[in-house]
Amino acid sequence: MAVRKPTALLIAATTFAAASVLGLTGAATADTPAGPSTGFAAQTQRAGLTAAQADRLQAQVDTYVAELGGKQVSANKILVPGGSMVVRAPGQPYARDLADRSKAPVKPVCDYGHLCGWANGSGGNGNGFDYYHCGYYQLPNLVGNGTWGNNQTPGTIGRFYNKDGSERWNTGPAYSSGTANWTPVWYARPC
Repeated sequence: MAVRKPTALLIAATTFAAASVLGLTGAATADTPAGPSTGFAAQTQRAGLTAAQADRLQAQVDTYVAELGGKQVSANKILVPGGSMVVRAPGQPYARDLADRSKAPVKPVCDYGHLCGWANGSGGNGNGFDYYHCGYYQLPNLVGNGTWGNNQTPGTIGRFYNKDGSERWNTGPAYSSGTANWTPVWYARPC
């Protein structure tokens, strides 16, 4: 499996893992309470994640916030310019928002007016995106094969781009859906 941007993720994961082993993890922020029954920690516990899995998930989220901007709003969901992304939690079959109290695996849904995509959890990193504002956006390092949905207003075309900015493919007019190899896709334009 080819990984597009291993350096930032590998560095963040390695640094965080080493800090965890040495007991050097930082203090919790207002968004990440230290208590096991509140905030993001409670979400990861409800999802059945171990402490090590929760730490690994947080390291990934921190890396994406640093790379893409935005704000973490749940244990694995980030509001980014133009929409949101969800990081697949370790052991979960799909990238689903852990703020949802349901433990049942939920297949991704693309709401009306949105352009969405998900990498498969097996053979890929399982991350997903959901853009609903017109613009040109960097994707959240999707790796592997997956699906997409163009549920924008009728006739609107979603476009996907290579690293160099050249168009790789488009969805055709909404509503449409399909499968994709996300690894070479770096950017999206949902309008």
